[in-house]
Amino acid sequence: MRTVIAVGLLLLGLCLPMAAQKAEVFGGYQYTHFDGGGNFNGWNAALTGNFNNWLGITGDFSGVYDSGVKFHTYTFGPVITAHTPVVQPFAHALFGGGTISGGGASTTGFVMYYGGGLDAGMRHGLAFRVAQVDWMVTHFSGFTDKNNVRISAGIVLKF
Repeated sequence: MRTVIAVGLLLLGLCLPMAAQKAEVFGGYQYTHFDGGGNFNGWNAALTGNFNNWLGITGDFSGVYDSGVKFHTYTFGPVITAHTPVVQPFAHALFGGGTISGGGASTTGFVMYYGGGLDAGMRHGLAFRVAQVDWMVTHFSGFTDKNNVRISAGIVLKF
């Protein structure tokens, strides 16, 4: 999985200087509901480099926690954004890895996010991510779980 992170960061780093328009940095709160009833709270951060007015690439990192269990993800993928004056809706498909740990044990697997959201209020490079909702698919130890959801909100800095 370290190779996946390294390759994703390398691709993101190579793409940012080529960005035709802007880079965006997001940070905020995240709520994750896992299939089977687990509800976790934590953080979500993302870095996006835009190639043009509607297409970019995102590196997304997150961590959620509940009762001594930790779940961290690192995903990368394309994002499509409608850059309008007041609100900017977006959709993305992110692919990468995740680590679940707790009780002295941990396991690493594959994670996919499909979703999008809405940024509002572009004033001096500052916007608010009103909501980001993602359908999360995980594959750990031969088991695939397709019924998870992640909801995030926070602040977006646009350069």
